[in-house]
Amino acid sequence: MNDTATPGPLAGLKVLELGQLIAGPFAAKTLADFGADVIKIEPPGTGDPLRQWRLLHQGTSVWWQVQSRNKKSVTLDLKQPEAREIVRRLAAEADVLIENFKPGVMEGWGLGYEDLSRSNPGLVMLRISGYGQTGPYKDRPGFGVVAEAMGGLRHLTAEPGRVPVRVGVSIGDTLASLHGVIGVLMALHHRHKTGRGQVVDVALYEAVFNCMESLLPEYSAFGVVREPAGSALPGIAPSNAYPCRDGWVLVAGNGDSIFKRLMHAMDRDDLGQDPALATNVGRVARVQEIDDAIGAWTRERTVTQVLEALAAAQVPAGRIYTAKDIAADPHYRARGMIEQVVTHDGLAVEVPGIVPKLSETPGALRRRAPTLGEDTDAVLKEVGLTDEQIAQLRARGVV
Repeated sequence: MNDTATPGPLAGLKVLELGQLIAGPFAAKTLADFGADVIKIEPPGTGDPLRQWRLLHQGTSVWWQVQSRNKKSVTLDLKQPEAREIVRRLAAEADVLIENFKPGVMEGWGLGYEDLSRSNPGLVMLRISGYGQTGPYKDRPGFGVVAEAMGGLRHLTAEPGRVPVRVGVSIGDTLASLHGVIGVLMALHHRHKTGRGQVVDVALYEAVFNCMESLLPEYSAFGVVREPAGSALPGIAPSNAYPCRDGWVLVAGNGDSIFKRLMHAMDRDDLGQDPALATNVGRVARVQEIDDAIGAWTRERTVTQVLEALAAAQVPAGRIYTAKDIAADPHYRARGMIEQVVTHDGLAVEVPGIVPKLSETPGALRRRAPTLGEDTDAVLKEVGLTDEQIAQLRARGVV
């Protein structure tokens, strides 16, 4: 953690996070990394379920140290009217409110945008849900895995003829979070000019669909339904995973000049100088022949030997990294992409660094993830509650 870090470009921005698990909290985490003051609301006793996800240290997920760094934790039982009144007080002073409940939940609590914007017309509300705030599916429950399927991604993540597999992380949630952050920043820019806030409506499936490249235009123009292609990149050649003596290597030789350098490094100038293979269109027509030639060359070498040869030839290539590979890689550390935090009970944990890199106002890891309700009293006092009032609320289970 960096106690001497610059304030960050979002210093002074007040964010109220009512979401849980991944999509909403990841968006708030991104804003917090760049200096926003994020107050995370959690249910008393249990907290955000992510506290209990995957591998735990003394009852708390180490993932929590990533997802909730730079945030404050306040416990409120939003099912109780007094807790919702406190949210209204906090929202009246906030710049941004983030929530990822099912559409209608916030309105049922009297915390919809129309309600909150009456006392804070400049409020920007980020709403992340499975299907968006409108449309025939809006009331359906939606998780990232379902959004990845509806958005078109899951169909493509497979070997031909085999069951589609998930990416391995909750990519649908993360894509929605990043779209949400973009929307918040645009809404804040608009507010700077007009003084008015607005709703940023992000649907998980739409965030995935927005990244699906040529999927829909190709169907619209040609009736082509793109199908799974395993590790290859259909229509762009050569770009694939190739077997080595001790593993796999990824090679992207799909630029015209890059392809020639790749073939020269392989001693296959017969292919590199073939006029029919000078452009991508010609290479796609003979992609199996090219892939077979690359595979025959890589099979005789180790991953390291292939990477050294292709680095010398200026051909993009790389090994498939595990967590162990990442932790040992000097480039990650030189770029500040591996940082260390110390939890409240003394465990040192390495976590991803800050993205993107800003030259003048970089983000920073300023504060470890909070324990449940760690900041409740301090935050409630800031909105005018006394020690006695807080004690009474706590006795009734409101906080």
